Amino acid sequence: MSVRVRRVYDPAEPEDGVRVLVDRLWPRGLAKDAARVDEWPKAITPSTELRRWYHAGEGSYEEFTERYEAELAADEAAEALDGVRALLRRGDVTLLTASKTPQESHATVLARLLQA
Repeated sequence: MSVRVRRVYDPAEPEDGVRVLVDRLWPRGLAKDAARVDEWPKAITPSTELRRWYHAGEGSYEEFTERYEAELAADEAAEALDGVRALLRRGDVTLLTASKTPQESHATVLARLLQA
């Protein structure tokens, strides 16, 4: 079982497995049927405050990661994260984000936590 991180705007591929949108907001300009999203657990997305703080350039990626991991420890987020882990036990999972730099996004943090 593997976890992949991809942009939601990229076409779906057979090896994607379960496609999980990990952004709080629906991606701009993308029709829901075109996205082929299987799950959208908003509880594991960064809070609006954290997202705005990071995108404003007020902190480093490392600090964002620490704050985000703290948010993921909250009950609702931890339960939703366990739900994604259950999907992973059954097969491949692709985490989808609209981020232009997925390698420096919350999706990469999630992928690391899921693979641990």
